[in-house]
Amino acid sequence: MESTPITGLDELDRHLDDLVQDPALLLNPKLFDDVELQLTETNIPPLIPRFLPRLTTILKQYPQDPAVLASLTIKFLGPVSFTAILQLASPDDLVQALDSPAPAANLLVMTILHKAAARPEDVSLLSTNPPLVAALIRRWLAAPQVEVGQKGGKVLGDLLDVDCALPPPPPPTRPVDPLHSELSIRRAPGQGQLWNLVFSTAEMYSLLTALISGAHPDTAASPHQLSLAQGRILRLLPRLASINFAAVTQQPPHPPVASPSAPALTNGTNPSAETESLLHYAALHMIQRADMLMHLSLVDFFETLISLTRVTEHSPAKTAALRTLLCAATADDEMLRKALLHLPERTVEEEAADLGVWLEELMPGEEVRLVVR
Repeated sequence: MESTPITGLDELDRHLDDLVQDPALLLNPKLFDDVELQLTETNIPPLIPRFLPRLTTILKQYPQDPAVLASLTIKFLGPVSFTAILQLASPDDLVQALDSPAPAANLLVMTILHKAAARPEDVSLLSTNPPLVAALIRRWLAAPQVEVGQKGGKVLGDLLDVDCALPPPPPPTRPVDPLHSELSIRRAPGQGQLWNLVFSTAEMYSLLTALISGAHPDTAASPHQLSLAQGRILRLLPRLASINFAAVTQQPPHPPVASPSAPALTNGTNPSAETESLLHYAALHMIQRADMLMHLSLVDFFETLISLTRVTEHSPAKTAALRTLLCAATADDEMLRKALLHLPERTVEEEAADLGVWLEELMPGEEVRLVVR
């Protein structure tokens, strides 16, 4: 059975040729949209060599908002592997697009980098280019657009998951919250190179902590942007803790450079090089709890952290670290304390009892509200 012909391909061919010759030409958005709407998993593969190289060429030099170009390019990239894409666009090209103020360019590159999560070897290949990883982290935390921040967190989380050198967790043996049913996407241990780059190299770790502490120019000048960055790290950290708890609780490689403006925008502290892990800093010292929205984000962070660590592998060291963290966090925070003690009441029935037991272990002496349904 023959596939339905795609109308507009010849016209798109000519339009792309013209844009290759003169990227300043006016785009025909309707033509791009009409062709994109006709593309399917079946008819895309034979069109890739015909259109993708020229789209890549145009994107590298297009001076306007690339949203129309990027949307069609993402469609064509569907079946293309990470390594194959690197034959069309260099890491420098990808860094340049991540540094662009255009969210469409940022999302296009994040889509490309997300493809590395298909194989541990591809994540390791990505890890050999620290400037590209740094550009991803910076754009994830410093982008003003919500969709770019959400995409960046998903991409970085999946890449670190696939790269984790620990064995994947076993499937659950009893019903769990659907949000927790797919804790890990990896099916085998990864090579750990991205974890090492992000958490054990001074330059990368300093970039990360500078962005969330207000010591980086991209967040130092705007309290709103700093709040966005802090909210994004709070949303990702529970997942990272469930993947590799030791990494997010290890001592940092060296102190980030403090900024004179940081105390005015954050809680007035910077991560300590000697004792304070990323998890400890984010949970206890990063935000101003007087900021109600950030305080609510912190409560959500702790609730998610406890829920995810309950369904992952336990150890005496992990339990002790979480107990110490919760003791410090709730000592002067009655709102957080009450929220955690009532957490089983707001949890799906299948998990409520086990979550209550876990909370009793982490908060000894406290009266956890166990649910009887």
